[in-house]
Amino acid sequence: MENTKLTTPYFMINEDALLSNLEKARQLKALSGVKLVLALKCFSTWGVFDIMKPYLDGTTSSGPFEVKLGHETFGGETHAYSVGYSEDDVRQVADICDKMIFNSQSQLAAYRHLVDGKASIGLRLNPGVSYAGQDLANPARTFSRLGVQPEGIDADVMASIDGVMFHMNCENKDVDAFIGLLDAISNRFGHYLDALKWVSLGGGVFFTWPGYDIEKLAFALKAFAEKHQVQLYLEPGEAIITQTTDLVVTVVDIVENGMKTAIVDSATEAHRLDTLIYNEPASIGEADDNGEHEYVIGSCSCLAGDQFCVARFAQPLKIGQRLRILDSAGYTMVKLNWFNGLRMPTVYCQRSSGEIEKLNEFGYQDFKRSLSQWSIQ
Repeated sequence: MENTKLTTPYFMINEDALLSNLEKARQLKALSGVKLVLALKCFSTWGVFDIMKPYLDGTTSSGPFEVKLGHETFGGETHAYSVGYSEDDVRQVADICDKMIFNSQSQLAAYRHLVDGKASIGLRLNPGVSYAGQDLANPARTFSRLGVQPEGIDADVMASIDGVMFHMNCENKDVDAFIGLLDAISNRFGHYLDALKWVSLGGGVFFTWPGYDIEKLAFALKAFAEKHQVQLYLEPGEAIITQTTDLVVTVVDIVENGMKTAIVDSATEAHRLDTLIYNEPASIGEADDNGEHEYVIGSCSCLAGDQFCVARFAQPLKIGQRLRILDSAGYTMVKLNWFNGLRMPTVYCQRSSGEIEKLNEFGYQDFKRSLSQWSIQ
């Protein structure tokens, strides 16, 4: 099956690119002793979990359905976390998770009786320091609801749990900045950590970024773990799937109103929501920064400001031409929606053998079912 015969829009996951990131994960684990659990909030396409399982230790979640998915399709350790559990949520996952991490001491007090004897119990702490490019994604932002603030920690509660989770990074590509955060945590919370069994340092540590000093990171993690005698966890998401997946689209029209706009058969609002939320332009595989022909790459949704980016090309774009919107896996495939009733992208994986495997496709009935469950006669 040739790519040119596949109907757009579609995602194409590249197994070789994924394996390249996973080999870096293997290196980090070997040097540091850290365990890595995949953050399903970033990437949940379980059709490629067979590639990931030999390299990672399990999954971590942000809601009950992710806990179930990790348990059923990935295995290994299943970590359950949520900013706000209901009692029903806890009952649903208590028997299938290995670690249950609560966001607050009040939630811990309300529900730990449902978990005791079943899963290792942890609590999220907010260290008050972080590395995040935008305030929207900053766990230590003013009035943050994420984790227990240092001044609010109850020592008796800390003495009754097995571990803690800190999450204070977002796409942190600076190993020295991360080590600075690590030192701050050790200095501020060390007397608590010394009595625990495990510590999760969350996600957002971009150790697969080109040029990242994995050895320096590994030695810092190992020293931290040895100092406090804990098992360390990281919760990578983007680091595992970065630069592995393209969203392939087709130019369906070209219009001009001061600038030329190439309208494609996809939309950020429906298929690449983070582009819109964070106002971070996408990258186009066929673009040429030195090209003479400039276009807005616009979506086919009705939202006036819905566009992927502005890009330059060596040659004029043509209707029917395909474009690759690069790096479209993380926080993208998990946020797909049916806005405007647009065709949902099919999901493929190009295996190392060259074979293209279809993982999932969606049709009108999927759209219809998402809106109501009753048949219309």
